This record gives sequence, structure tokens and C-alpha cells, in this order.
Amino acid sequence: MAGGNLKNMVVALLVPLPSILFYLSFVRAGGDTGASTLSSWCAAHPLLLANILFFLNVDVLFWLVGLLLSNHWLIDLYWTVIPVMLLHYYGGHPASVADAVRSAVAVALTWVWSARLTHNYLRREGWEFGKREDWRFNEMRGQYGKTWWWMSFFAVYLSQQVFLIGICLPMYAIHSSNQPWGIWDIVATATCIAGIVIAHFADTQLHKFVTRNEKLKQLGEPTVPTLEDGLWWYSRHPNYFGEQLWWWGLYLFAWNLGQQWMFVGPLVNSLCLGYVTVLVERRMLKQEHRAEAYKLYQKRTSVWIPWFRKAVSESKLKET
Repeated sequence: MAGGNLKNMVVALLVPLPSILFYLSFVRAGGDTGASTLSSWCAAHPLLLANILFFLNVDVLFWLVGLLLSNHWLIDLYWTVIPVMLLHYYGGHPASVADAVRSAVAVALTWVWSARLTHNYLRREGWEFGKREDWRFNEMRGQYGKTWWWMSFFAVYLSQQVFLIGICLPMYAIHSSNQPWGIWDIVATATCIAGIVIAHFADTQLHKFVTRNEKLKQLGEPTVPTLEDGLWWYSRHPNYFGEQLWWWGLYLFAWNLGQQWMFVGPLVNSLCLGYVTVLVERRMLKQEHRAEAYKLYQKRTSVWIPWFRKAVSESKLKET
């Protein structure tokens, strides 16, 4: 197990190197006098180049690695890393123009967000790289059967490009305007911080709940069917709510800079997460030991936005 973990760790460290080396060799050089034609083109097309690098390095290379390993775990780990890489790509690009305070705040917030999400991912996976792939990918693997090897390119990777490039567009907006720091930047910052804090506490409470149930199962004792403590008392998915708050807070930076159209990124992501919420709840209801308790939990508790609980008795639930 240790050998496999080390191998996967090395793979995780090596896979982004093509983009990093290309950036250092051609993109950074695009701002120098006498730069090559390729470097000049890279300097003139920051957004298009970001999509090309994503397609080649993530969509194609990650997909090939996933096929070789028979496990598409890399994209889950890099969901927490790619936004940081995109932020520094936009910030360090020769075409970058930004207010120093706004740029520094965006960098600090994104690193904190990434550190939180990466820690939660590794903690959930028992600090092992490539321990398992997303359960949704596993279900699709069974659904598509023999065609999964090529369907996975679209379902797992190409779709992620739409989401990640879209929700990270505000990072491009931040580094495309030197408009002075203002009141809406403060609102955006506060929203982002609130999202990070809520998601952190929600995920920590969920981790403690899962860990406690695993210990009870090992002891042969009854497990607790539903998490209804802390933030989960007020919302069935407070971790999702916190994550969405982060991305919409980031969008406020772009909105303040006159790039209102960039709402499409967080909107598509929210719609996708809404669908994931439905899948998660269906999965919960399929588990006999928690189905009844979870139905009552659904009746009482808000889906995403934390709110006061409804008074619904168990007898009333059975009647309906």
C-alpha cells in the first residue's frame, strides 16, 4: 500500500509539468523584446492559451494516465490545485494588469481555499493518493461498460474544463483591470471568507460523523443514520452551500470590474452541484438503515441555505 501511495504521489507531482515548463519557456518570454512568434502569440491570447493547455495537459494527459491506472482519481485532487495554477497563470501573464491590493487578496484567498479543500480531500482518503475514484465515476463505469474508456474523456475530463475554466474566469478579470480597490471588493472578500469557513466546519463535522460511525461499526454497535449536528442541523448540505458561497463571492470581484457576464461560471457550477445533490440524496435513500431517518431529515431541514428547522413529527411523516 505504501509503495502504491508513493507511486501515485509521484504521478500527481509530475502530471502538471508540461504546462509549467511551457509557461516558463514561452508564456513568460512573450513579454520580452525579440520573443519568438510562439511566445508573442501566447502573450496575446491568455484565455485561449489557458484552454489549450487545459485540454492537452488535463483532458488528454490526465485521461491517458487514468486509463493506464484504471482509476480517474487525479481530477479530484487537481480540482483543488488547478484554480491556484490558473490564478498565478493569469497574474504572471505578460498581458496582466491588476490593482496590487485586489490581486494580493485574490491570491491569499485562493491559497486558503485550496489548502482547506486539499486537506479535506486527503483526510477523507486516509492521506493516500489514488485510494479511490469519485463514486459517481464508478457508477458511470458500470453504466457505460465497455464504452467507458472513451466516454470517460468527455464525462470526467472535458466537462471539468467547462466548469473549472468557467468558475475561474473572475481570476482573469482581476488581472485584466487596475481599477482601484473599493467597497464591493470588501463585500466579495467577506463572502469568500464566509464560504471557506462554512465549508471547513461542515466538512470537519461530516468527517467526525463518518469516523465515529466507522468505529461503531467495528465494535458491532448500531451506527447513527443521519448527521444532524452543528451546521447540519440547519442545512442538509452546508458544505455545498459554503463552496457555492466561495465561487459566487469570487464572481463579485468580476462583477465589480464590469465583467457581469462571468456569472455563467458559478451558475453552471451551481446547477451541476444541484444535480449532484439529487444524486447524493437518492443514494442516501437507497440505504435501508438510514432511509426512514433521512426522509424525516429532508422534511425538517433546508437543502442548501442554512435555516431554522420545520416542526415535522415522525407520525406525520409515516402518514404521508
